Amino acid sequence: MENVKTTLDMTKYEKARVIGSRALQISMGAPFTVKLDAAQLKELRYSPVEIAKLEFEKDALPITVRRVFPKAE
Repeated sequence: MENVKTTLDMTKYEKARVIGSRALQISMGAPFTVKLDAAQLKELRYSPVEIAKLEFEKDALPITVRRVFPKAE
């Protein structure tokens, strides 16, 4: 397979998908990947989406994006 160069930046669609998936995991009881005290949780309003955004910003998400490209002929 031929090596394809791509950027390490996520598209806005990939970012939304990752944050949404992580928010679902958090809402189902998954542990946080960042340390949060009671004051921080209250500030984030205990929102799984806001917690997932914070984890994304701190680069602490246990999710990776794998891009599949069509084969070049």
